[in-house]
Amino acid sequence: MTDQVISNRGMRLILIAGTFVIVIWGINQAQSVISLLLFAVFLALIGTPPVLWLERKRIPSIVAVITVMTCMVTLLLLVGGFVGASLSTFSDALPAYQENLKEQVQALRAFLATRNIVIRDKVVLQYLNPGAVLSLTAGLLTGLGQALSNVLVILLTVAFILLEASSFPIKLRSILGDPGQAFPQFTKFVTDIQRYMVIKTVINLIGGVLIGLWLFAIGVDFPVLWGFLFFLLHYIPNLGSTVAGIPPVLLALTQLGLGPAALTAAGYLFIGITLGNIVEPRLMGRRLGLSTLVVFLSLIFWGTMLGLVGALLCVPLTMTLKLACEENGHTRWIAVLLGPEISDVDVLPVKGKGR
Repeated sequence: MTDQVISNRGMRLILIAGTFVIVIWGINQAQSVISLLLFAVFLALIGTPPVLWLERKRIPSIVAVITVMTCMVTLLLLVGGFVGASLSTFSDALPAYQENLKEQVQALRAFLATRNIVIRDKVVLQYLNPGAVLSLTAGLLTGLGQALSNVLVILLTVAFILLEASSFPIKLRSILGDPGQAFPQFTKFVTDIQRYMVIKTVINLIGGVLIGLWLFAIGVDFPVLWGFLFFLLHYIPNLGSTVAGIPPVLLALTQLGLGPAALTAAGYLFIGITLGNIVEPRLMGRRLGLSTLVVFLSLIFWGTMLGLVGALLCVPLTMTLKLACEENGHTRWIAVLLGPEISDVDVLPVKGKGR
């Protein structure tokens, strides 16, 4: 009897592992379609609250959706125009920036040589080549534009999702066997995801604007481009703002010198730490947090599966998994593992029991 139980458990584990592999393979094969759908859902989550607010003001659903979509398209066109123009100019000026950086690295090498510190040419070209960072940044932003080239399909998908947003709860109530028990849990789950996405997007937008204004005050070229990059990468906690600050710091070093570069780095550190470690925890609470290790692993996983869009949305996707696991007592332990560091008093209670 014991051997049979062990055999059944082994078969179950094999089936789960096989299903997981098949799902991962399917996601990888359908990367372009899934990336497009995820980006559309991301925009729809942000657009749903204003649509529902307008509907509560007795504005017809179609009018509310058209109003919100018009605002979205206008904002996307404005941001896309400014960022696109900045990216084009930056790409044209990139060779000159790279050459200036190379000269500064050579000057640093000569200075170190006077201190009996010798750096070989191979090390300079492969490991101390900051111009490659600027080139990689230009490629990253260009790749994002290519990934979102089907903008018309994305906007149409968003519009249809928003049109269904108000009627979806009614449909869900009609198909649930026990709506009184299951529907509140689902509503809470969707509300948490929506709250996280809206708060995170607003914080990122504020951070991007502050970064742009700071760089403009210092005199660094393309402040709109770097503010937009901060807005995108700050979806990745801890790592994103640091990575976003490397290209403008190098550009400030090339363009203005060591002092402005230090001011640029200080601005990124202050804004990133303030938003990530003070503002976000106060607005979201610990429940909407993730472990630093989980953030890093999710970046690798979703970036590999879905490319650039997966890397940008890695935290929202992992946060969705965490909140879904919290709603079930059998999977709540997964949510605890995915969450931030906790003390004994912060341990989530077992379902059906008190603290």
